[in-house]
Amino acid sequence: MVKYNQPATWCCGRFLFDFSKRKRPLVMGILNATPDSFSDGGKFRTAKDAIAQAERMIKSGVDIIDIGGESTRPGAIPVSLQEELDRVLPVIEALQTCGVALSIDTYKAETMRQALRAGVDCVNDIWALRQEGAATAVIECGIDESKKAGCGIVLMHMQRDPLTMQFNPDYKDVITEVMAFLQERANSLIDAGIDRNRIVIDPGFGFGKSLEHNLQMLTHFDLFSKLDYPVLAGISRKSMLGKVTGKETHERLASSIAAAIMAADRGAKIVRVHDVPETVDALKLWEAIQD
Repeated sequence: MVKYNQPATWCCGRFLFDFSKRKRPLVMGILNATPDSFSDGGKFRTAKDAIAQAERMIKSGVDIIDIGGESTRPGAIPVSLQEELDRVLPVIEALQTCGVALSIDTYKAETMRQALRAGVDCVNDIWALRQEGAATAVIECGIDESKKAGCGIVLMHMQRDPLTMQFNPDYKDVITEVMAFLQERANSLIDAGIDRNRIVIDPGFGFGKSLEHNLQMLTHFDLFSKLDYPVLAGISRKSMLGKVTGKETHERLASSIAAAIMAADRGAKIVRVHDVPETVDALKLWEAIQD
């Protein structure tokens, strides 16, 4: 497998992640404060339950907790700004001093602003900051004295939108087209004054891709590193794993871990997962054999 150079560090709010000093990817734990997420919707919809789950992740060795208040599964119905804020802000405020980086999974500019004020370190946006005001929200964070380095930014590729993205997704060359999109989005932010060391890219498994597209991206995941940004892999429990294994969402632990290891072997710097303890253990073993 060809290895491409990637930036040695990622500036993520209060945290500076130095990839030159670690071999295994960062583990981003998914915390859905929603009633309808495709995998664990409803389990952590109250702030108390979400905080308890976050504490379990921390004990298991999570590096980043990604807090979401709106489902982005295929066909998901958007929620109001106020409903999203009511779901995520109490969780952010309770975890602000938990010792690990916090991320907000949103595409709404006002949610970004309020989450950043409440203490999150990263904005993870499925729309790659294309919604009105979103880019401005993260640019403003860069001049916030409390976060002099600025928040981390995860730019994801998605074809169309969550309501329609799985209606016959079509590409001439999925890898080339996804890479071109991510490069354009990163360039636009850098041109607007964002430090490139704040940017992570995510090819968006399952977001407007068929099974064949997803498998091509995983097979050639190392190519995304050619863009010279840390690359995130979000494959945990996704439908592509169910189509390959025939397993329901709650039965995809083994295939999710296998996918995380495949992505790590192909240069992923961050893996976004539901099952933190098992993924951390698997990556520790992967790391142990790298030399």
